[in-house]
Amino acid sequence: MSDEKATVAGAGSAGQRRSVLLPTLVTLGVLLLLVAVFTGIWTDRLWFQSVDYSGVFTSVLVTRAVLFVVGALLLAGLAALNIVLAYRSRPFVRAAAASRNEALDRWRTSIEPIRGRVVVIVVSVLGVLAGSVSAGQWQDYMLWRNRVEWGANDVYFDRDIGFFVFEYPWLRFATSFLFVALAVSIIAVAVTHYLFGGIDLQARRGRLSGAAQTHLSILVGLFVLLKAWAYWLDRFGYAIADGGRFTGIQFTDANARLPAKNVLIVIALICALLLFANAIWRNWLLPGLGLGLLALSSILLSGVWPAIMQQFEVGPSEADKESPYIALNIEATRDAYGVSDVQETPYNATTAVTADDLEAQSEALPNTRLLDPTLVSPAFTQLEQVRGYYSVPETLDVDRYAFEEGANPQDVVVTAREINLDGLAASQRNWTNDHTVYTHGYGVIAAYGDRRGPEGQPDFAESQIPPQGAISDLSTEQTEGGEVYEPRVYFGEDTPEYSIVGGPEGDPVEVDFPTSEDSSSEPTLTTYEGGGGVPVGGIVNQALYALKFGEPNIVLSGRVNEESQILYDRDPRDRVESVAPWLTVDGNAYPAVVGDELLWIIDGYTTSNSYPQSERVDLDAATTDTNTQIGSTAALPSDQINYLRNSVKATVDAYTGDVTLYAWDESDPVLQVWQNAFPDTVQPKDAISDELLAHLRYPEDYFKVQREILQTYHVEDPLTFFGGSERWEVPTDPADQAENTLQPPYYLSVQMPALTETGEVDLEAPPGDPTFALTSVYAPVGRQNLASFVSVDSDPASETYGQLSLLVPPADRISGPEQIATQFQSDESVANALLSFRQAGVTELYGNLLTVPAGNGLLYVQPIYTQRESTTGTGTYPQLQFVLASFGTNVGIGENLEEALADALGEPTDPKDEPPPDGPPPDNEPPGPDNQPPTPAGVEELLTKAARVYAKAQDAFAGGDLGEYQERIEQYNRLVDRATALLEEPTTQPTALSNGG
Repeated sequence: MSDEKATVAGAGSAGQRRSVLLPTLVTLGVLLLLVAVFTGIWTDRLWFQSVDYSGVFTSVLVTRAVLFVVGALLLAGLAALNIVLAYRSRPFVRAAAASRNEALDRWRTSIEPIRGRVVVIVVSVLGVLAGSVSAGQWQDYMLWRNRVEWGANDVYFDRDIGFFVFEYPWLRFATSFLFVALAVSIIAVAVTHYLFGGIDLQARRGRLSGAAQTHLSILVGLFVLLKAWAYWLDRFGYAIADGGRFTGIQFTDANARLPAKNVLIVIALICALLLFANAIWRNWLLPGLGLGLLALSSILLSGVWPAIMQQFEVGPSEADKESPYIALNIEATRDAYGVSDVQETPYNATTAVTADDLEAQSEALPNTRLLDPTLVSPAFTQLEQVRGYYSVPETLDVDRYAFEEGANPQDVVVTAREINLDGLAASQRNWTNDHTVYTHGYGVIAAYGDRRGPEGQPDFAESQIPPQGAISDLSTEQTEGGEVYEPRVYFGEDTPEYSIVGGPEGDPVEVDFPTSEDSSSEPTLTTYEGGGGVPVGGIVNQALYALKFGEPNIVLSGRVNEESQILYDRDPRDRVESVAPWLTVDGNAYPAVVGDELLWIIDGYTTSNSYPQSERVDLDAATTDTNTQIGSTAALPSDQINYLRNSVKATVDAYTGDVTLYAWDESDPVLQVWQNAFPDTVQPKDAISDELLAHLRYPEDYFKVQREILQTYHVEDPLTFFGGSERWEVPTDPADQAENTLQPPYYLSVQMPALTETGEVDLEAPPGDPTFALTSVYAPVGRQNLASFVSVDSDPASETYGQLSLLVPPADRISGPEQIATQFQSDESVANALLSFRQAGVTELYGNLLTVPAGNGLLYVQPIYTQRESTTGTGTYPQLQFVLASFGTNVGIGENLEEALADALGEPTDPKDEPPPDGPPPDNEPPGPDNQPPTPAGVEELLTKAARVYAKAQDAFAGGDLGEYQERIEQYNRLVDRATALLEEPTTQPTALSNGG
């Protein structure tokens, strides 16, 4: 008997343990979740304080919290209220009704004791879900809450565009949320009435109690009334709907769907009134007929009628029917993407040119950037890395510096020398070294874009540690004390996840820079004094960050002291996105030395998906090219947008981490709304210093999107647009590092052709001054010849900054990049020049293929790099060996652009070349055999090129290409004439006798 009792007692104890264990585990799980949430929120607060943007953190947090609470209370409260009302209005359950549904009676009996807890749990879960969804709409809410007038009206509804951009998204969400809240309430009421007898589906008559009919009639009436409101909103939705061929109102929308919505609004209002009346009459005949009519009308008017109109009225003459609406779409799209004032100019580009024709270009052509930022990174690494724990990115950036007063700014290829923990030896990798010793990079490395060293290496404008070069010299000139810029890079694109810096004075532990080239020498040490991190001197902050990063050493290590700061979220793009979460940030941040500071410069965009009538594009697809595919530029999110502005320029100090936002497009209404939402976070445009302004540029991703739009929207005639015969496309990149990707745009200093007062190209006038521009080209869809050259003035100091220009040559006259690349690689002179490298097993790399307006035509330039194979896999880098140039059908190769042009044209490009020096040959030898003067310089080269051109002419004649044959013969004649002219020039060399006398 005692054993039985012991067994029962043991079983009871086990049951009690299980009953206690589950609540304990749940409680611990909830506590851990709360600790994780608190840690995340509090450390975010500390981070925003460290960058002095606490207002942004507070505003976003409060807005999301309020939306969460309101959303949760609204849905949960509405559902709970209706459940309580339904329960209180339940009828007495008759025995006969219970006997008809014994299963339901058992359910009712089981739920009755716990109904309060069930309701609380259900509505709480629904409330949390609803609150989370509401909180996620904080941006739409803030746009609506802080909205401004746009100042321009939609071209169809004649409403202010601000209604579509700022109000419509929030109104649409609020309507959808109310639909869900009412639907949940209707379902909850129906279930409650069913469980407690208000609805008896098995009864022959009186299946709904009077209270249930009243309750459901009111709720369904509210639902239908809300549907009438939704029909009214739907009308504006057509202005931003993707109709297949184009975005916005189309013929069928205007003539079928919009009238249908007006009819449905009336029917829905009548149905709502009938349902409200049914709360008193309690007769479902008329409300049922009304709801049936609404459903049938919705199918016929919104589906069948538009389909019939599209098929039988629009289809046979679609171009004519859609033409007025296409015109609205074209106008709105060009405005929304900032291409409405693009300057499209017919360009009667020539394919034949002489050296004299290029003389006017002499200022800009030598400054044409030849260094390829996607290829020279290994050269920067091998020549300027200094130590293995430094690194440079795979793709470098292009900037410009005015090294000489009054001179045109010089294009440079530049990068920051950042810390690279992977470069440390395995024996050096530990928590202390990774997070407290190797904390920062040092200085910038820059090379002149149009130069090469004697062996093809970059010609550096800034190098070494501590930094030396033209950029440092310029920095000392721009600072009052004549000091060089702060070179330490604590914030960059390749920094450690976090570093703990700072310490007692006189006890530095951070590696600053090597003191000599000897790897065994002790480096100089430093202590961070920038104040850009979060203080972690106290045990509370240490514990929080130990939890955040999952690292107990933050609490246990002696390296963390009272003066310590923790630096994290150090990527410049991430910092800008954090302090301005309403911005879309350009994929490329680039470093610039501005006075005594090293700054990262980032472009920020305001976007919208609700600009009426404007074409919608995928932001990621529009900005993807070679650079994003090889990882050198961050890809933008896959957002659908139909409005874009470069509204903000931002900087991040590489030493302090300070983030500064400048309003660049102060007329942008979207920016104005966000400035209302977050006051004092964006500085005015006039706060930008002249030194910083010199390094700003037109952003790449903005240009890529505009380039995407102009592929189609350079056409302004609706009928031509509809036919699609004039559509362009960006060609694929023919460079070695590309594989079926679009050619990226290139920053270049170019001279655009002069224009007449009527906007036509003036072929007789010299071109304008060299301009820093972002350039690209188009090809016709499905073809490879050049359709257009597009550029935008990228110098913010220029009066024409942001001016987009299209040079459109005659059809089929100019070869496209892919054709030119093929021509380069198959040219005999190019193959001969590369033959010795190929025989030696050296790899040849073709760099970026640049297109430059020159000599009333378009010049193609491409660098060729060579890289020897290494048995160890290290120590080699691409060297710039040759430059290729093509003008028309002529291909030239040389060690620099001037030589390549001379080879392509068959004559020197500088008509001011000095003549042979006066005086006899060395050692007073006679001037030549048989006392004949030597052949004038250049004659042999001209005749050799003439023979080569003549051979190509004969090949063209044999192949039946009379056009090329004629062009080659004309070039041959010019070469021979120039050689003849040199031979006929009288010699000025004195004889030996007179020299001796």
